[in-house]
Amino acid sequence: MARTSPRLIDVVFKPHIVRGAIQVSLVVGTALNLLNQGANWYRGEGISVFQLLVNYAVPYLVASYSAARNDILRSRAADDG
Repeated sequence: MARTSPRLIDVVFKPHIVRGAIQVSLVVGTALNLLNQGANWYRGEGISVFQLLVNYAVPYLVASYSAARNDILRSRAADDG
């Protein structure tokens, strides 16, 4: 009997995936914000809150999608093997 693979939306909210994605987001998002808005911050000018949020959200989404997809592929391989 064939087992169905877990759905991406279910896997992406597993605690170990969320934890890892947050860690990646904090490191990459901080680096992106320093690169993109560091000069403005250094000069005492305002920074874009939208850009700040996007700089953290995009790495989080990419990391969580990648980890969830990897879990699903490993699950399929284990079912086949």
